[in-house]
Amino acid sequence: MGPAMDEVTFKSDTVLSDVHLYTPNQRHLMVRLNGMGQPVFLSQFKLLWSRNSWTDSGAEDGGPGDGSTQEIPPAGSGSGRSHEDLSLQAGDDSTIQEGLNVPLDEDGDLDVVRRPRAASDPNPAELARDKVHPMILAQEEDDLVGDQAQESGPHSIIKIEHTMATPLEDVGKQVWRGALLLADYILFRRDLFQGCTVLELGAGTGLASIVAATMAHTVYCTDVGTDLLTMCQRNVALNSHLAATGDPKVPFSWSEEEIADLYDHTTVLLAAEVFYDDDLTNALFNTLSRLVHRLKNACTAILSVEKRFNFTLRHLDVTCEAYDHFRASLDSLEKLVDGRLRVMVEPVEASFPQLLVYERIRQLELWKIIVEPAVGVTSGTS
Repeated sequence: MGPAMDEVTFKSDTVLSDVHLYTPNQRHLMVRLNGMGQPVFLSQFKLLWSRNSWTDSGAEDGGPGDGSTQEIPPAGSGSGRSHEDLSLQAGDDSTIQEGLNVPLDEDGDLDVVRRPRAASDPNPAELARDKVHPMILAQEEDDLVGDQAQESGPHSIIKIEHTMATPLEDVGKQVWRGALLLADYILFRRDLFQGCTVLELGAGTGLASIVAATMAHTVYCTDVGTDLLTMCQRNVALNSHLAATGDPKVPFSWSEEEIADLYDHTTVLLAAEVFYDDDLTNALFNTLSRLVHRLKNACTAILSVEKRFNFTLRHLDVTCEAYDHFRASLDSLEKLVDGRLRVMVEPVEASFPQLLVYERIRQLELWKIIVEPAVGVTSGTS
């Protein structure tokens, strides 16, 4: 790698996921440039299977609830425990457990806590602060990733190609905490996903779909854009050790058989971190509404969202407008009355075990939408 790649600086118009922001000096393997000329990195996410992952406090229908502890079998035959070789991790145990409160200064404005500067900073007048940039490995160091996977067991590692910082329109190429929270819930509610057909909307890197595929019969992993779908396809191939994959005859397209299978058998829909823009939120809820009217079976949608606080000049205050619009859309969907469907919306308590390492802050939320035929109505396609 040349000198230009030794230190990466992020432009003001780029967006960086907190999953990457809090791990600036971890070892990230750069594997290629994507179709947009953006560096693509390969990182590993280790599933922390352990005996103390399940307790009665987090048990739901799919886990033990008698107060005893139980070892959770991974999707395959392997298991792993060590934290030491995680390529991506965020925060310490206390941060994960306690969550984060929104810090405000004496005037009520958002108070951003900054990292201290490094001791070598040329401007010693300010507080010390670490440089934020990824440590990039050359392609020939690929054996590092492979060695780590072997040490941990093949069924304990999820490999994901992703970008580090992108324009807003390409944020789907990054890994977000909401996708990790959704993946944790999928692993917890194995009973909900076992043998079913799943549709994920706005899958991004495909992490949640890959986890769902370890239990589901079929997973339809969808998003928009050839470059993003190519990355998602590569991630599916990278994790073929976790679940069997199918090769479509025409890439990124639907066959008539697949469309029929989708409408006939889908019972679970997923969406994670696609509610940061009002237009996208509207598009997703419109899609959900159309789908539930076409599906033959009752279905459950699991939505993951992070409540992000921003200071706006319009309000001269700290607000969370994108989240507020998401909640308003949820309310509108629940009030949907057409005589054919009954819609129930409920929050999911985030007390289930955490098997992936990330900051499970209080602003991370899961919402469940249950759609069933109204009493006395026979379900079917319209």
